[in-house]
Amino acid sequence: MPRKKVHKIPSPMMMRIMGRLRMFNYWLIAQLALVVLKLLRLLPVDTGLNFADRAARFVGPWFGRHRVAVSNLRAAYPEKSEAEIEAIARDMWGNMGRLGAEYIFLEQIFDFDPETETPGRIEVSGIDHFAKIANEDKPHIVFTGHLGNFELLPIAAATFGMKITALFRPPNNPYLAEYIFSTRSSNMGDLLASQRGASFALAGILDRGGNVGILVDQKFIRGLRTTFFGRECETTPVLGMLARHYDCDVYPAHCIRLPGNRYRLTIEDKLVLPRLEDGAVDVLATTQMLNDTVERWVREDPGQWMWFHKRWGLTGGKRRKTNKAGKLVAGS
Repeated sequence: MPRKKVHKIPSPMMMRIMGRLRMFNYWLIAQLALVVLKLLRLLPVDTGLNFADRAARFVGPWFGRHRVAVSNLRAAYPEKSEAEIEAIARDMWGNMGRLGAEYIFLEQIFDFDPETETPGRIEVSGIDHFAKIANEDKPHIVFTGHLGNFELLPIAAATFGMKITALFRPPNNPYLAEYIFSTRSSNMGDLLASQRGASFALAGILDRGGNVGILVDQKFIRGLRTTFFGRECETTPVLGMLARHYDCDVYPAHCIRLPGNRYRLTIEDKLVLPRLEDGAVDVLATTQMLNDTVERWVREDPGQWMWFHKRWGLTGGKRRKTNKAGKLVAGS
């Protein structure tokens, strides 16, 4: 009989060394990224953004995440040729490069003024919805996906006097996370890191009549089984559960980049949420509705979505289910 391989457990000292090496690697990557951003800051806005786009299109395909993106695109668009798939993937990297560079140019980029008719870099569709949410004395949920520069949405909300706490997922690199958090917090109002206890914090905000913003298009480990681009995936049930408990309005919003380093921010009509027989919000059907909404946006311009997410990986074990109270069933 073949001998079984014995996997040795690293000693505590080896684990500490590995941890320190990982942190050093994070620090090195962060320093390189920050040097690049400082150099970009010396350039005019359009020059800096265009350079970041070209550089990311060139460098992006070297990374392993490029293979993930291409694989996801093939599954989502089986009718497209390899050349078309590769073009979308490179568009995605160009948009990622722009997103990184836009952090240092946010003040110059966001020039929208609701009091003037002079067109600028930013155009807003659904102004009445922004104003309505800002003036209503009740909780609201606004959701979006990783399209275009999604970071501009809370800045737009603040322009209309709309206070919103945005739930965000910090990067794994703690040094980059610190830089991004400081940049976001100085421009985008209240932020809440996506971690254990975040759903309770969101509930507290809604309980006080506040507004929350949630990104809904990433994999959620052992989340609700839904579909996205026709493939099964796991999606966070948090938005549906909060909407059910507070019976609050839910608005879709997203951003896309336009030619000439311009942007369109759109907030759509509030969703008519699916209901159960007792009139309560159907959490599973609502979660699927979110996926369908984001898929519609992505199909309109697939190069502006982050295809390198491992969105469709499924957690081993049984499916998670919801009961009539909209809560996850224990042990599922």
